[in-house]
Amino acid sequence: MSKTALITGASNGIGYELARIHAEKGGDLVLVARSKDKLDVLKKELEEKHKVRVITIGKDLSLTGSASEVYDELEQNSISVDYLINNAGLGDFGFFAESDWKKQETMINLNITALTHFTRLYLPEMIRRGNGKILNLASTASFQPGPTMAVYFATKAYVLSFSEAISNEVRDKGISVTALCPGSTESGFQAAAIEDKMPLKARKKPSSRQVAEYGYKAMIRGKTVAIHGLKNKIIATSIRFIPRFLVTTAARKIQEKKH
Repeated sequence: MSKTALITGASNGIGYELARIHAEKGGDLVLVARSKDKLDVLKKELEEKHKVRVITIGKDLSLTGSASEVYDELEQNSISVDYLINNAGLGDFGFFAESDWKKQETMINLNITALTHFTRLYLPEMIRRGNGKILNLASTASFQPGPTMAVYFATKAYVLSFSEAISNEVRDKGISVTALCPGSTESGFQAAAIEDKMPLKARKKPSSRQVAEYGYKAMIRGKTVAIHGLKNKIIATSIRFIPRFLVTTAARKIQEKKH
């Protein structure tokens, strides 16, 4: 039986590739992003090529109540979600004291609130059915503070901690929760400002497709924390044994090189 995946932030990058991977496996899709036009182009491609059903919803998930609106629309159309993939996210560079508060608030709403609300909406249904999978897009940023990207790193730390906790709560209920932690990715990342300020030498990264394939497989296997790339795994593990102030200092130096 075909599994239906709801994927947020599916108009580009990792979310776009996750949608293609799921369709290639014969799964139906609900794609959510602000740019419905982009989603509709992808819908046409996937339906014609893979004969799957694709529903597109244009929605700004940083707005209060947006997750409920998506949920209600699917409920009205009797669409059940088997895989919830919370991919939508936003980032920003700069010192927090000099930042645009509206952008920081939008980042928190998108990276944390929407992800948490979608999980709360769909998890009870998964528990009642006794099956379901959730994939949350965290980051290698989840493992450390990030001066000059303070809010972004903090939101990703939340995603990792939240995912691990919920994974523990539902591990005996036939449900898995996976936190995908990629490093820098060649992705049309939603934080366009980050990519724009990176020097070219810093842009040699794994592709969105590579990260998406790794994350999708980790979700299917029910892996709780999935860190993409051996180097990233080593760094994420070693950080636990280094004094926090040194980790923060090192993170600041790395971020400054990207400006």
